[in-house]
Amino acid sequence: MAYNANILLGRISKVHGYEGAVTVKLEKTFIENIPYMESVFLEIEGKPVPFFIDESEYPGSDILRLKFEGYGTFEKVNEFTGCRVFLTTGEKEHTSAGVMSFQNYKVILPDNNLVGTISDIIENPGQWLLNISTPDKKEILIPFHEDLIRSIDKRKKVIIMDLPEGLLEIN
Repeated sequence: MAYNANILLGRISKVHGYEGAVTVKLEKTFIENIPYMESVFLEIEGKPVPFFIDESEYPGSDILRLKFEGYGTFEKVNEFTGCRVFLTTGEKEHTSAGVMSFQNYKVILPDNNLVGTISDIIENPGQWLLNISTPDKKEILIPFHEDLIRSIDKRKKVIIMDLPEGLLEIN
């Protein structure tokens, strides 16, 4: 993980809730264009400090919510308010190994309805597909695209996806 001071993601504007999440006000270039990130650097007292991301959520507009591994309380992240957030160099779209790590994750809709569990990930030209086993033992395919992902919780192994109306019925 290498530090690159040229890629400013945004600035932590406040703590969100009591479970250690922070709200990042994004730079204009990242609005509606959030890269896949496993880690970031926070500029603390003028020095870059690496943090691994436990959860991320993009509620829209110019706001990104991040929760860092090992920082699960308000008190631990409160001191980060005002810190600039930089991307690590080499941030890129999901790699094959990175995408495969989502196998056995549960896929949930925003209304908390369970779609199923990811049983396989298929690499199609230009598009990853999630092969999901539903609770009633059906297999469905869903495109694995950042526009459909609302949040990923690595600890709980859950992906919340906002799927277009009718997508589940055509499988």
